[in-house]
Amino acid sequence: MPPKLTRTQLFTGFFQAGIMGFGGVLPIIRRLMVDEKRWLTQMEFNELFSLCQSLPGANVVNLSFAFGTRVAGITGAVAAVLGLMSAPLAIVLGLAWLYGRYGGVPIVRHALLGLAATAAGLALGSGLRIAVPILKVRRNVLLAASVYALAFGLHLSLPLIALLVLPVSLVLAWRAVP
Repeated sequence: MPPKLTRTQLFTGFFQAGIMGFGGVLPIIRRLMVDEKRWLTQMEFNELFSLCQSLPGANVVNLSFAFGTRVAGITGAVAAVLGLMSAPLAIVLGLAWLYGRYGGVPIVRHALLGLAATAAGLALGSGLRIAVPILKVRRNVLLAASVYALAFGLHLSLPLIALLVLPVSLVLAWRAVP
């Protein structure tokens, strides 16, 4: 169970993640919530993030909303989402203006390619950190392998894969609960 947090703590924590994780906030949010502030364990983070992936909208915004609601009600959710989004919104508006003015300059275009490679590395590292505790359970490995085989071996669509694998995973998870 996460600790009781004030709206100010939620806003500043998510603001810090939003400003530091600009363009790839999931690794920063995970490190902030699990490693630094210990608001959640890795497994609690994985469960909450999994839930938020099933909701429409941006996963990390859903995560901030759900976590804020859990620890401080609807005003906590507002504080967390505003903290997460306010700095990136201001930065995007500033960068849009700069790109409109200097986007055609070759050195700027090359710098943007380097930033894209960095973002890809952060996303891969975050994915691996999230996967480690999940893949310690045999049934999870088998489910992941099944999804991979259906997607890349049989070229099935994601909705069809979800229809096939979701009932199996729910039954297996239900049976595993003591």
